[in-house]
Formats: sequence, structure tokens, C-alpha cells
Amino acid sequence: MKTKFSLVLFIGMFLATMGYAQNPIIQTYYTADPAPMVYDGTVYLYTSHDEDSTVNNFFTMYDWRCYSSTDMVNWTDHGAVASLKSFAWLDKTNGAWAPQCIERNGKFYLYVPIHGEGISVLVADSPTGPFTDPLGKRLIETDHIWQDIDPTVYVDDDGQSYLYWGNPKLWYVKLNEDMISYDQSIGQNGVVSTEMTTEAFGSHKGRDGKPGPSYTEGPWFYKRNNLYYMVYAAAGIPEYIAYSTSTSPEGPWTYKGFVMERAPHLAFTNHSGIIDFKGNSYFFYHSQELSGGEGFKRSTSVEQFEYNPDGTIPVIEPTKEGVTTSVENLNPFKRVEAETIAWSEGLKTKSDETVGVYVSSIDNNDFIKIRSVDFGKGAKKFEAGVASAQSGSIEIRIDEKDGELLGVLSVTGTGGEQNWKTLSTKMKEAKGVHDVYLVFKGEDKDLFNFDWWQFK
Repeated sequence: MKTKFSLVLFIGMFLATMGYAQNPIIQTYYTADPAPMVYDGTVYLYTSHDEDSTVNNFFTMYDWRCYSSTDMVNWTDHGAVASLKSFAWLDKTNGAWAPQCIERNGKFYLYVPIHGEGISVLVADSPTGPFTDPLGKRLIETDHIWQDIDPTVYVDDDGQSYLYWGNPKLWYVKLNEDMISYDQSIGQNGVVSTEMTTEAFGSHKGRDGKPGPSYTEGPWFYKRNNLYYMVYAAAGIPEYIAYSTSTSPEGPWTYKGFVMERAPHLAFTNHSGIIDFKGNSYFFYHSQELSGGEGFKRSTSVEQFEYNPDGTIPVIEPTKEGVTTSVENLNPFKRVEAETIAWSEGLKTKSDETVGVYVSSIDNNDFIKIRSVDFGKGAKKFEAGVASAQSGSIEIRIDEKDGELLGVLSVTGTGGEQNWKTLSTKMKEAKGVHDVYLVFKGEDKDLFNFDWWQFK
């Protein structure tokens, strides 16, 4: 298919010039506006989704996706967890922009802007959904409806939750405990407009040549060590990432400087998310390099960093290497979803009601890399869940795509693309921690579908 060929071509060029990189962390789809959430020992990453085919040379975005990781190097695809079709009242087919999700009282609240339609909220009992619409209408709909984008949410230690958003200004509401309504007694019908000063958000010259606050859009609001942070896209187009801090969740804010400066491979937009996880700090953003420089086809990346002793954030450089050290090794003796990927080439994912998300569009020489796999004292057998109408194979290699060959799993036709079977093969014994490469071979296109794997 044409879109897959283009994506494979750009990835191949990327790998040929840069070696085996870690960034961007998702290669099967174009993902933007990363919003990480730490819950129960796992990072859940919610993203918007730039379609492979851009309509009218503008952002083409229909749904929101979710990925998860426990080690910060391998990411499991949970598919599209919500879309514009989640809203029965909505008569709009494009505009699924930057989301953020948060947990409260065992429920997960996904705040999503719909371009030109304000901000809405979805709720689920699981971080991966299914998400449903509890209101049947918008949550945020002001006179600035085209500027009501990029929601960011935080629950403070006293239980009060705040929802910030906005371009080119910054607004907020105090959410009620139900997280789907807000206090109407403050501001203008409950909406407070943040004072936009250069002291609060820095200064830059606008398109009219006049100086003004550098804040542009994409706020990310959080608290760390009793200090509140507002990180945001700044200085117009193309965008920097900058930040301000406050001793109160409602400001006033004090401008602190840049977090990430402009770089050639970054998109003309940027959107950040910051978390602490298992003793480390991580900065998420998006770039346009995977698409070969197309600003409407962005991809999520992440960098590990350390706060300065006074709590300020250093300037973070966007790299190809990304996170170089996993925070834990992957256990291959438990079932691993095939869509758990550190790096891949040429692949897509699909989902159905039988097996959920699985790897598809597998052609000859496509591959999956899984980092920091701990074989322990030894593995001797490889099993996989596959479905196919034709034949191919999976080479199991370690440390490089053309590294030591441990074994080959022959995938013969299982009777259809959705007729799933478990196949296995003996393999050369492997011990210790290695990166694993599953390299696909075959003479045809769309060799087979791949759901899971496990070593014995």
C-alpha cells in the first residue's frame, strides 16, 4: 500500500543515516501531543494521531491512541482508545487534537479538544478504555471556542483539581470532585483568564512585530516538591518549549526560560509532557523526522533528564538515542504482546474483538526490536500466536537485526488472516540480557498477522 511504502522508505532512510535509534518511540503510526500518565507502576501514554494521508494540507486527526511501558524503552500499543465517533452529538469528522488523561477514585478521565468544538471529557474504568461520554455535550464551551484547545489537568494534594487550556491565552477552571463539571462561582461562569504578562510567560515579538508574552499553546501543568510548573509551546511558529513556575496552582506565574529550543527535525508545532517514573524524570515531545519533514505527520519522542538542585528544568536537547537505559528488564517467559516494540520497520497494528491489538502489514525484512530482554539462565523454545493465509517465517536474533540467529519459526498458512494458531520452534539456548530482533521473512506481501510471543 502506498502509505506503508512511504513510511517504510522514510524509516529506512532514517535508520541508514542515524543507526538504530530509539526516537521516535512509536513507528507504526504518526503520533503527536504526548500526554504521559503514571498509574500502578506503568506509564500510559495518550497521543493524538496524524493520519498517513493528509487532507487539505492540514492536521488530519480522527482518534486518540494509547501506549504503555513499564521500562521506558518498550511500548505496548493499545490501539485507538477513543475517537470523534465517541461523541454521538458531534457532527464533525476531523479535529481530534491534544488529549490528557488522569485517574481519580478508580476512574480515568480523558480530556480531549475537538478543533472548533471546545473541550470534552470521556470516562473509563481502565486506563485503556473503553471510554464513554458521560455528559452528552461539551465540558468547555466559551466565547473562545476555536481557542479552547490543549487541556491539561492536575489533582492537587488537597483534592482540588484544575483544568488549564488555551491558545493564545491561558484559561482554567476548578473541576468538581466528579471531574466532569466545574465550580461556576469563580471567574466568568467558572472560567478564569490567566493574566498574560511578560513577567509570567517571557517575551517575544509577534507576527505584527510587537512584543508580547511568549506563551503560545499546549500547556502541561503539574506539581513537584511544592512547586507548580506550567510547561508550554512558546514563541509562535515554529515553537520552542518554555516554562513558568508558581507557588500556587492559580499563579501568579514567573517565567523561567526555555526547556527545548527549535531544531531542524522538530515540527513547526511542539507539545510536551513531563513525568517522574521509578526515580527518573522524562520529557516527552514530538518531531517530524520520521515522516521526512512533514509537519502534519508528527511522531512522539522522549528524553530522560535531571532537574537542577533548585528545581529548575535544564535545556533539553532532542536526540535520536532517546532513553538509553531501561528501568527494568523485560521477562520473556511471560506472554508478551507482539505490539510491544522498542523499534520497528515497515509494520502497522490493527485490532479486533477476538485478540485485541496485533501486528499487521508484515512484509519481507520488516522487523521488531525489543530491548533489554532477560533470558536468565536460558531459553530453549519460542512460541508465537499467528494467523495467515500464506507462509513466511520469523527469525529470532539477538543484539542486532543481523545478529546471532537463535532460531527460525516457520509460519505456514493457518487457514485465514483471523484464524489464530500457536506455533513453536526449538532454538539455540540464550542466556543473560539482550536486545531481541524478530525479523520477518517471506516472498509475499502481508505475510501473516502476529499477536503475541513467549520464550520457554
